[in-house]
Amino acid sequence: MRIQTLSMIELFLQKVLLAVAAFFLLAMVGITCADILLRLFAKPLPGVFELMGFSGALVAACSLAYTQRKKDHLAVDILTSLFPKPVQKVLDIVNRFTCMLFCAAAAWQIAKLATTLMKTGEVTETLRIVFYPFTYGVAAGFGLLTFVFFIELLKILFGCTEESA
Repeated sequence: MRIQTLSMIELFLQKVLLAVAAFFLLAMVGITCADILLRLFAKPLPGVFELMGFSGALVAACSLAYTQRKKDHLAVDILTSLFPKPVQKVLDIVNRFTCMLFCAAAAWQIAKLATTLMKTGEVTETLRIVFYPFTYGVAAGFGLLTFVFFIELLKILFGCTEESA
């Protein structure tokens, strides 16, 4: 399978997770506004903290892969920029591989937790919402981030640029 095909699959999955993140971000805004408005009448919405926690986790996790691909995060390369290009390439390979392994382990452990939550039937205290779908969503975000690191690693190893990949 070509790197370009993998990149297209990754881009599609990113769009799906970004749509999920956008939905939950809009829900967070709506719920917060409704809660503030109802507090004026001494009738706050129950379970807002639960909903904000779940939604915030999904928004963050579903945005990880997109942020990595677009390089919209902080990168500190003061030290590595001083090295010759071949050394920088080796450091990039080690960095991407390490990040890929870490994110894969995180996705796996979070998915294991979600499975445990599903088997035990764990629900929230106030609204009685099941935990596991949100936990699987966070695992999916880390899984896609793992895929992004894998594709970046392939591009570095095979000398692909964004245009040729």
